[in-house]
Amino acid sequence: MRELVIAVDVLSRNWWIFLLRGLAGILFGIITFIAPGISLAALVLLFGAYAVADGVLAMVAAVRRRGEGRWGMLLLEGVAGIAVGVLTLLWPGITAITLLYLIAAWATVTGVFELVAAVRLRKEIKGEWLLALGGVASIAFGVLVALFPGSGALALVLWIGAYALVFGVLLVVLSFRLRAWGKHPPIHHAAPSHA
Repeated sequence: MRELVIAVDVLSRNWWIFLLRGLAGILFGIITFIAPGISLAALVLLFGAYAVADGVLAMVAAVRRRGEGRWGMLLLEGVAGIAVGVLTLLWPGITAITLLYLIAAWATVTGVFELVAAVRLRKEIKGEWLLALGGVASIAFGVLVALFPGSGALALVLWIGAYALVFGVLLVVLSFRLRAWGKHPPIHHAAPSHA
């Protein structure tokens, strides 16, 4: 229990990392809706940059939590995001189907990590359901992309944009909840008195 309280305290102090991740997702989503005719090459570069940025921010959050509770899942999420982003950027001639499966795998892995984190935090913070909902959205997106890879380039761009936008909004809302929790933690989490 104490380990979870420490983890939530660390998350609340680093709420801005969730905000940045959310804003990056929202920006990525908006760009795909503004320019739905984006070429596959541009989509590959845009997705690669987003995945690397998201992975770096997840790793920063993990390193800041190091030694204060469980931080390994967040570190793995960051490594997965950076790996997928770097592969995408280094392999710009990637085919559409390969890109789809790469995106599907990344979204599914990210979703699983988000769900695990939400389950661990469910008794510690209000709004953990946002993290769980983001995880479910990621998994659903990954499964849909894997099951229907031939749905067309424009549909792919719109799916990816919608996913990034929804996930980004959820992370922004969660960041403000974490910030509020850090300013006013629940009474039952206050330090015990030694009277």
